[in-house]
Amino acid sequence: MCIYACMLFFFIKEEQYNEGKSHMAAPFIVISLFFSFVIQFISQSFSEQVKHSSLVIGLRRSPAPKISPFMAKKQSEPLNMMEPLREVRDGYLISLTLGTPPQVIQAYLDTGSDLTWVPWGNVSFDCIDCDQYYRAHRLTGAFSPLYSSSSARVPCISSFCTEIHSSDNFYDPCTMAGCSLRALLMGTCSRPCPSFAYTYGEGGVAVGILTKDTLRIHGTSSNIIKEIPKFRFGCVGSTHREPIGIAGFGRGLLSLPSQLGFIEMGFSYCFLPFKFASNPNISSPLIIGDLAISSSQDSFQFTPLQRNPTYPNYYYIFLEAINVENSSTNEAPMNLREFDAKGNGGMVIDSGTTYTHLPDPLYSELLFELESVITYPRAIDQERETGFGLCYEIPCLNDTCNDDDDLLPSITFLFSSNSSLILPKEKHFYAIGVPSNSCVVKCLLYQRMDDGDSGPAAVFGSFQQQNVEVVYDFQQERIGFKPMDCASAAASYGLNKI
Repeated sequence: MCIYACMLFFFIKEEQYNEGKSHMAAPFIVISLFFSFVIQFISQSFSEQVKHSSLVIGLRRSPAPKISPFMAKKQSEPLNMMEPLREVRDGYLISLTLGTPPQVIQAYLDTGSDLTWVPWGNVSFDCIDCDQYYRAHRLTGAFSPLYSSSSARVPCISSFCTEIHSSDNFYDPCTMAGCSLRALLMGTCSRPCPSFAYTYGEGGVAVGILTKDTLRIHGTSSNIIKEIPKFRFGCVGSTHREPIGIAGFGRGLLSLPSQLGFIEMGFSYCFLPFKFASNPNISSPLIIGDLAISSSQDSFQFTPLQRNPTYPNYYYIFLEAINVENSSTNEAPMNLREFDAKGNGGMVIDSGTTYTHLPDPLYSELLFELESVITYPRAIDQERETGFGLCYEIPCLNDTCNDDDDLLPSITFLFSSNSSLILPKEKHFYAIGVPSNSCVVKCLLYQRMDDGDSGPAAVFGSFQQQNVEVVYDFQQERIGFKPMDCASAAASYGLNKI
């Protein structure tokens, strides 16, 4: 859901947030003629110093992340963070503890975007075209900055404001905020960052304001709490198709690992299977810092993290081929094995996208190979209903039909640098209904990548990452994979109460 990220300027009323905080003046719309004059004057006067770009459409281009002040003060200490991830129907939630006194809000863990945002509790959070399931269950809570003594607006001169508005200089957002030309030239504008609209794939949009407040995180023990002051995040009042807040784990300046200083180290996770969804007694482990890297040397298959200068905030890897049942190998097209001159191509690993997306002809070839080795009856009606490419009626080997994965072929991803990942068999086909007549219908949970000339050519989704420990090693610029029983991993970190 978070592959095609771009930022657009947008205005919303902010009187409710500013009420009771008189030092925060609400931004106003500058007359278009004066606005044009200011931009033209600044561009001409400072063309030697800045590159003016007020709007970037498409995937965002961002400067290299900086080490946070928190990290700079703690370089001599081993830093580790361990947070439990709660599984829901289509993703994994991390609990964010924000403000003074603390407020706990759950948000999707998303390695495919940078901004962390939470529903805004001061206004009526409105989600347009959202799943009724989330409307009914109200899973995540909301954040009320007026009830936090440590909350403040991010100023328009902040690099974080410049980043969220996809600009190359602070003149753009500060002009939008209504700063005078004199204040712009002197760098003294104290107005808050203007409202933003952050967009995601498939039409998702989040509209809100940029806020800073204290974030509390756990160390490797639940009894160790660390406070991170001035953490920047979005307070969002309305969204389109985004019912739950998002914790951005990309490589950009705004991302949670970047702000905490962990972007120079790394993190790891082990996603539990769907069968544990909404189970309060077990959680997937998320490890951030030295511990995630130091424990990742044994039995892992590592592939290089590919740096994409056009889209530097995404985690790219190259897919060389796909093997079915250790016999038939389908070579990946060139756009999965290299970037073109414009930075398009490659595979993005994205925890915010549920199913793996592959481009044609590789997707069609995979379906053809699976059809050639699977002899069970096709479930054509279920294919039409679900939109999945292959569904089969699989015989049950026991009363619960939970041991029939061995009846289906294995799939192996072959990555660059001779690394490979034999995906767990239960991560290909999944039961979409209850057993009937000693059979269960299972569908292939891969999808065809939408045709497009820009951005990544494929996405490695979270479903295919279940029961695999995934390590993002930024020190050696690589990603590692190791098949694992993630329930056992959760138990080793004290996250399994079953």
